Amino acid sequence: MKKLVLSLSISMLFFLSASAQVSADKSAKAQNDRAVSAQQAQTVDANPNAPQIVFDKLVHDYGDINQHGDGKCEFKFTNEGKEPLILSNVRSSCGCTVPEWPRQPILPGNSEIIKVKYDTKRVGVINKTIHVYSNATDSPVTLRIQGKVLASNQSSMPEKKMDREASPVNK
Repeated sequence: MKKLVLSLSISMLFFLSASAQVSADKSAKAQNDRAVSAQQAQTVDANPNAPQIVFDKLVHDYGDINQHGDGKCEFKFTNEGKEPLILSNVRSSCGCTVPEWPRQPILPGNSEIIKVKYDTKRVGVINKTIHVYSNATDSPVTLRIQGKVLASNQSSMPEKKMDREASPVNK
C-alpha cells in the first residue's frame, strides 16, 4: 500500500513538473511573438518610403434621408507615400453598411474611391463605422457615416370608393 501511494505521488510530481515546463515554454513563446510584432511595427514606422493613405473626408453626413432612399456615398483617398498602397480589408460595423474598395495596388500619387452603401430600410439615426486596413503607416483608418432615416409618408393601401346606393346596408 505504501509503495502504491509513493508511486502515485512520484508520478503526480513528475506530471506537475512537466506541465509547468510546458506552461513556461508557452509563456516564453508568447513573449517572443509580442516582441517580433513590436519589432515589425517599428520597422513599418521607420520606413520613410512607406505608403500613406490620406482621405478627403473621414465622415459622411447624409443629413435627413427618406426611408428606402439612396444610401450611397464615397470616400476618396490618395496614396501620398513613395511605395504602392495595398488595401487588405475594409470592414463595416454592421451588415447594413456594405463597402466596396479597390483590390489592386494604388501607386504613389494616385487616388481611388471606397464606395459605401447603407441600407435605408430602417428608420432612425445612422452612426456606423468603416475600418480600412492597409500597408500604410497609419493603418487602420476609421471612416464614419451618420445621418437620420425618416419614415416615408405613403399610405398602406389606397381607399376604394363604393357606391352607397348599391351597398347592402342601405337596402
